[in-house]
Amino acid sequence: MTLDRAVLAFAGVMTLLSVVLTLTVSPLFVWFTVFIGANMLQAAFTGFCPAAMIFRRLGVAPGTAF
Repeated sequence: MTLDRAVLAFAGVMTLLSVVLTLTVSPLFVWFTVFIGANMLQAAFTGFCPAAMIFRRLGVAPGTAF
């Protein structure tokens, strides 16, 4: 698995988790979903992604975008 795919998979899992938490625990978890979306948007424009930095340190093979 490349770094790009790992970041996309992580973002997808976190988004789904935040939606489930919003529906089952508290509506305030919607802010977690907003944070994830904002982070993905800024990563698209700046190329800076904290998750990519973490996966890189864990030894995930580099991809094209990160």
